[in-house]
Amino acid sequence: MLRRVELEVRHLRALCAIADTGSVHKAARQLGMTQPSLTTQLRRIEQAVGGQLFSRERTGSVPTPLGKFVLCRARPLVAEMSALVGEARAAANRAGGEYLRIGSTGSPAVPGWLRRLRARFPEADTTFHMDASAHTLLRMVVANQLDAVFVHEVEGSPLRIPDGLEVYVLLEREPQFVALSATHPLATRAVLSLGELADERWMVDPAADGEWTGLRRVFAEAGISPRVVHGDNLAAADLVAAGEVVAPCQPTAPTRPGRVVRPLLGDPLAVRLLLATRGKTSGGTSGTGPAIEPAALLADLQVAYREVAWASDTYRYWYQQQDDSTTLPFTVVA
Repeated sequence: MLRRVELEVRHLRALCAIADTGSVHKAARQLGMTQPSLTTQLRRIEQAVGGQLFSRERTGSVPTPLGKFVLCRARPLVAEMSALVGEARAAANRAGGEYLRIGSTGSPAVPGWLRRLRARFPEADTTFHMDASAHTLLRMVVANQLDAVFVHEVEGSPLRIPDGLEVYVLLEREPQFVALSATHPLATRAVLSLGELADERWMVDPAADGEWTGLRRVFAEAGISPRVVHGDNLAAADLVAAGEVVAPCQPTAPTRPGRVVRPLLGDPLAVRLLLATRGKTSGGTSGTGPAIEPAALLADLQVAYREVAWASDTYRYWYQQQDDSTTLPFTVVA
């Protein structure tokens, strides 16, 4: 009888290795284990979760539906643990060097922002942390785990800003567009209404603070009640392209194969883009980071945001239809 085990990161890493290599034998070799040892470990993991995770087929070890579910949860955890170890080792090796810790809920503007920050602080070791939850990132700034974060606040669902933070507005109102399959019957339309998408399955990330609340509000105001699928944004990209769901998305979202992005009539769904810091301080837990000027961080972020906004044909089209451009991201900031 197999002893019931508590799942550990090494178990999750083993499951990922089996899925990635398609073979217990290859996974064992990759992990530096014997095949019998990994087979025994797999059986104990399956006992712990209560079902079979892989089936043996001609093509190798294939995840079962339960296996796919577990892997979906396991991969982010393994990645986070690997990142934690890597960052901890880097911190130990820095031995007092400068470092800057930035976070975001995710935006196409982030790469350009980081590139400019590296140019501004060439001697600093810059690290980046992404989380779907704005509240989690704000708490990390308060706890001195991050120095500045770029987050979004869903209209109608204000964030709870902790004491001690300084918040700067990058954009007061960014319209949220909708992503749908390139083969969708409405994909050729320039602008879509919520009513036209009432029969679609909408995918929402429950970890994104306020996203479901905000979407539910605009559905209610439009008098519709669509079907909703909960899942992360990475899964949404593939499901949208496959025509399984539609999903709200940022207007700066880049072009992806099989997917189009369209504005919503009347811009019913919007977010406010914010930069939060502890003010003029030093990065790093021991005060060894560069002096952070919030105004400089915001200026770099503004340029990076305008860069990706202008690169989006759909966002540019939306902008050209507006009567007042004074608060839009395309205006020149002195």
